[in-house]
Amino acid sequence: MFAAATQLVVLLVVLSSCRGRRDDFIDEGIEEIALQSSKFGSLWPLPQNVQISAVSFKLARDTFQIFDAKLSTAGPSCSLLQNAYRRYYEYFFGGVKKTWPLKDEWTDSAGLMGLQVLITDPEPGCEQYPSVTADESYQLFVDQPFAVLKAPKVWGALHGLETFSQLVYEDEFGAKNVNLTSISDFPRFAHRGILLDTSRHFLPVKVILANLETMAMNKFNVFHWHIVDDPSFPYLSRKFPQLSQKGAYHPYTHVYTPADVKMIIEFARLRGIRVIPEFDTPGHTQSWGKGQSDLLTPCFAGSKPSGSFGPVNPILNTTYDFMSQLFQEISIVFPDAYVHLGGDEVDFTCWKSNPDIQRFMEQQGFGQDYGKLESFYIQRLLDIVASTKKGYMIWQEVFDNGVKLKADTLIHVWKGTQQQYQNEMAKVTSSGYQTLLSTPWYLNRIAYGQDWQGHYKADPQDFQGTDEQKKLVIGGEACLWGEYVDATNLTPRLWPRASAVAERLWSAKTVTDISDAYNRLSVHRCRMVERGIPAEPLFSSYCPYEYKGI
Repeated sequence: MFAAATQLVVLLVVLSSCRGRRDDFIDEGIEEIALQSSKFGSLWPLPQNVQISAVSFKLARDTFQIFDAKLSTAGPSCSLLQNAYRRYYEYFFGGVKKTWPLKDEWTDSAGLMGLQVLITDPEPGCEQYPSVTADESYQLFVDQPFAVLKAPKVWGALHGLETFSQLVYEDEFGAKNVNLTSISDFPRFAHRGILLDTSRHFLPVKVILANLETMAMNKFNVFHWHIVDDPSFPYLSRKFPQLSQKGAYHPYTHVYTPADVKMIIEFARLRGIRVIPEFDTPGHTQSWGKGQSDLLTPCFAGSKPSGSFGPVNPILNTTYDFMSQLFQEISIVFPDAYVHLGGDEVDFTCWKSNPDIQRFMEQQGFGQDYGKLESFYIQRLLDIVASTKKGYMIWQEVFDNGVKLKADTLIHVWKGTQQQYQNEMAKVTSSGYQTLLSTPWYLNRIAYGQDWQGHYKADPQDFQGTDEQKKLVIGGEACLWGEYVDATNLTPRLWPRASAVAERLWSAKTVTDISDAYNRLSVHRCRMVERGIPAEPLFSSYCPYEYKGI
């Protein structure tokens, strides 16, 4: 039983006798759990293999160092790691008002001199972007005189630094300590994402950056940027600046400039996070039509135009000329190998009312099946994106409608009840496509009580299928849609509820103990608060360092 590293939770113990009355509206399926110490301390997400001893070592701010091993393939010139060393050094010692004890007060058995980082791959990845095939594994050994962090690539080293920071705790005298520890770790799934919606409410860049930082604390590695939608078009295109000039809430204050986008992508890269943009069509495009004439379909009331517009007009050559130019730009601006093309929730009402589209349907032999018209559009769009050498992700409707897809297409499942999404996962994987899950992780849907437990219990491989089918599940995403979310409430609504998803996507499938998860997550939430993240509480408790606001 590991004792010393659990001292951080002493101040957080919930006195069950002081809980007060149970609210009538707590979900019946949600357990009430009293906070206790976990034998794994406050590690989150839980590593694949971890052994922690009661033997402890002290760390002193003035003498502790993070440095590159002599044989490391990523030396002082690796700015990604050097930036991470500075960032995590402050996390190790943040909030310390004094350096205690000083070096000359140590005995030989009391102190840890530093953390040595060894990257072993000849191409460590310092100047590269993370990818879906990136090696994120690492090993961490904490012993005297130096702890050793070993990883093939820099991406694993970033995760190892976060894990080491979670091992550091304060004793009763305020001194920083870490226990004798051995960890071998790697993610269960390669794609562990957060979707943020910047169309329904504009999110300032600093809010996005703060949440990228928090994603790194939870070992997420994909920022799915749902950047535009019906309400607004905040992406400032170099090729089509009129899209944001007329489609954004404000053409200057509520747009993401090329410099903003570049900064967000680089900030994410330095934390091992991919940025995958979503430009959803043919539906969800009302804001597009404000800056691009003839892009949307004119709706009709009887024989006359109604003055309203529907989805992208799929019968005009100008539509595809525009899409070709736009996605050529997107392929350059966003370096990730994938772009999300949406394809969900297309309302056929306007198409059905338009006489030109009716004639086109007849010419193509589509009859009255407007799903075939949608497929016609999607197929041409997929060909355009494929010509830019990008892979694509699409919402499940595109697959359900039978559109011809490339073998490396990633199908994003988001609809239905548990039984329905499990059936969908089985159907997609039996067709040989890779898939990821979001249905149980729509974090914009909130409930009184500890709804994180439901997120924690959902597993993307929990469906009827072969082992080969299960291997096609590359992960999942927690989604926070923006109808009722902006900069004022995004972060506390997202964290630590998204942390539950993070552990499900990183840790071993057998890590399912809700009580132990609650014990670790409660302290992990306090750690995020100490680092300046306004993560909401799980239940009655308090943190040694309360959130001070901005």
